[in-house]
Amino acid sequence: MTNPTATTPTANSSAIVVFDIDGVVRDVGGSYRRALADTVEHFTGGAYRPSSIEIDDLKAEGIWNNDWEGSQELVYRYFEAQGQERSQIALDYDTLVAFFQSRYRGPNPENWTGYICTEPLLLQPRYLENLTEAGILWGFFSGATRGSATYVLEKRLGLQSPVLLAMEDAPGKPDPTGLVATIEQIKQRYPVVGEISVIYVGDTVADMYTIEKAKALYPERRWIGVGILPPHVQETGERRTAYEEILKEAGAVVVFSNVEQLNADQIQRLVINSSHA
Repeated sequence: MTNPTATTPTANSSAIVVFDIDGVVRDVGGSYRRALADTVEHFTGGAYRPSSIEIDDLKAEGIWNNDWEGSQELVYRYFEAQGQERSQIALDYDTLVAFFQSRYRGPNPENWTGYICTEPLLLQPRYLENLTEAGILWGFFSGATRGSATYVLEKRLGLQSPVLLAMEDAPGKPDPTGLVATIEQIKQRYPVVGEISVIYVGDTVADMYTIEKAKALYPERRWIGVGILPPHVQETGERRTAYEEILKEAGAVVVFSNVEQLNADQIQRLVINSSHA
């Protein structure tokens, strides 16, 4: 397999593109989201299983990027709706995480057999090679665990030591610390001249809030948010349109149905348009 990191971009690279992973690089509708629903169902004693739309509604609040925390929150909200106080609910977070992971990774942490093994890929290595050949730098910033992110990037896509900031490496989104650290790692690996534009590609409100916060903290650099519609919201036109509007309201300059639509030409256009804004 070819290695997209093998070609060294030139020092006059036009942009840095940082990708989220879940919903952008891989479809997690039948994995992370399924594990989340399983977890909520289990810890409510089988009384409540959140629908895909209910999970989207939670994510639209912009602060539940971590699916373990999202699972816990939905369990709490279920029992609150039954008239219980959170302080009365016997819910151990570590036990919840362990259950979630047993569904997502599988029961054996050394030999993964869970939902992660069936995640469809949303981009192919050739797409990243094309960006590199066009002089565009790229890396990944994800709320997924490092093990999960590395599994898809290295084992599934065949990338060799890509720049990656994962859950363990930075505060959760929408805190932009991890995004900024990703850019710094890319700049250390490749020669970069000037404060070139940064595009962050994500599928959630939290992703767009992340780049908006980065824009406020570091106005000397051009920041561009690109939204991607995850596969599960593309089942109906109404849901697709509603989700697109949510991403745009959160800061996305443009929204695509698949990440590979963000090709080198599109990136150049976004950079040029942002410089005129």
